[in-house]
Amino acid sequence: MNAVGTRAMRVGERAVLVELAGGEETEAFHAELLRRRAAGTLPAVREIVPAARTVLLDGVADPERLAAELPGWEVGPLSARVGAAVGIPVRYDGPDLAEVAALWGVSVEAAVRIHTAAEFRVAFCGFAPGFGYLTGLDERYGVPRRATPRTAVPAGSVALAGPYTGVYPRSSPGGWQLIGTTDTVLWDTGREPAALLAPGTRVRFTEAGATGEGGR
Repeated sequence: MNAVGTRAMRVGERAVLVELAGGEETEAFHAELLRRRAAGTLPAVREIVPAARTVLLDGVADPERLAAELPGWEVGPLSARVGAAVGIPVRYDGPDLAEVAALWGVSVEAAVRIHTAAEFRVAFCGFAPGFGYLTGLDERYGVPRRATPRTAVPAGSVALAGPYTGVYPRSSPGGWQLIGTTDTVLWDTGREPAALLAPGTRVRFTEAGATGEGGR
């Protein structure tokens, strides 16, 4: 399929912004960029920055030429990635878990099973260092943000908003629905890389206590 969408345009002196039709197309196009860069067939690009429906290519030697070429690329559907997924054990004790289960029309126990059964992928990062926007839940499980955001969401909170799952790497205000907590460190400046999650990373959530990590 042609996943490039409506247009690719030059931005500034050395960047190209590509607009995509949707989240799935954006993820597929980002994966294709990474594949071509690894294969040495992508023109020199300093940085590739995916977002919800755009991808920015910065540090491009010839942005006019690349912007003209990109709409003609044939990009296949997003394929399953090989290798182990990052495992994040979660205590499903969030204050909004019951409300999320009600929105899904299931019990709390069933909501936990739905979330742990999915395989997630980091579509893009933003909001705060180490915060990844994870896709993987069926679209029928999308939930709205809270009408009134919280002034402080604890670090390690596992949350849902729209089609995304995210884990707050540090305490901050937020309006996502909180379904659980984890002790996994998402951002550590003493680690290389500092961010545990990067675009394209596969993630699986497990219920803490189900495999010996601790009780709910």
